[in-house]
Amino acid sequence: MISDNDWPCPPQDITLNAHDLHIWRADLDTFAKQNRHFWSLLAPDEQARAHRFRFEGDKHTFVTTRGILRTLLGRYVDLPPQEIQFTYSAHGKPALSPTPSTMNCQFNVSHTHGVALFAFCQDASVGVDVERIRPLPDAPQIASRFFSPTENQSFLALPAAQRNKAFFNCWTRKEAFIKAVGEGLSYPLDAFNVTLEPGQPARFLQIRGSAAQAANWSLFAFSPAPGYVGATAVPRQNWRLSTWSYPSAR
Repeated sequence: MISDNDWPCPPQDITLNAHDLHIWRADLDTFAKQNRHFWSLLAPDEQARAHRFRFEGDKHTFVTTRGILRTLLGRYVDLPPQEIQFTYSAHGKPALSPTPSTMNCQFNVSHTHGVALFAFCQDASVGVDVERIRPLPDAPQIASRFFSPTENQSFLALPAAQRNKAFFNCWTRKEAFIKAVGEGLSYPLDAFNVTLEPGQPARFLQIRGSAAQAANWSLFAFSPAPGYVGATAVPRQNWRLSTWSYPSAR
C-alpha cells in the first residue's frame, strides 16, 4: 500500500505514456483562497451545478475539485483548463470530449472530508475512491448486504480492532472497480471479490466467479493522508504507478 509519506511534489515535466498510471492527491482545505480562480475555469453548466449546492462547504469542494481536475487535464492534453469539455455516460461518469489531443486520456476523481484523489492513464477506463476511516456501528450489516460471501467471511474473521480499516479497504476497492467499469450500481457489489485484510496486498480474487478475469485487472491501495484509505482499479497489468501531491496553496 502507498502510505501518506509516498506523495512527493511532481516533477516539472510529466508525460502520460501507454503504461503510466498517475495518482494525485490534494488537500482541498488548503485552496480556500484560490476558489475564485478555480471558479473561472469552470464551464457554465459546472457553475450552475455549483450554485445548486445547499451548503457552502459542498460548493467549495466541488469548485476546487473540478478546478484541480481541469488544471491537471490541461497539463496532460496541452489545453487551457477552461477549454476542456466533458461528456457524461448514462451513469454520470465524466470523460473528455474526444479530440485528437484528448481521446487517449482517461481519468477519475474521488473526494471525501477534504481529501481528493485524481487518477489518470491512457486507453483504459480507470476508477478511484477515497474514504476517511471512522467508526461505523452498522459496518457488519453493510458488509453482510453488499460484500461478497467470501469478503464478508474474511471481514467477520478479523479482530474487532481491525474491522474498521478492513471495511473501508474493501469499500474503496469495490467502489474503484465499479467506477472503472462505468455501470454504476447496476453492477452488483457482491459479484466480485477483493482482498481487505489490513497489511495484505490489494488485489482482485474473482470477478463474476472467474479468477482468470480477475487477473486481467490491477488494483492499487493508498493512504493519501493519515486516517484515510483509497484505491484505484484499472484493466490490464504491468502499470507504472506514480503518486504525487498537487501543489499546496499554502
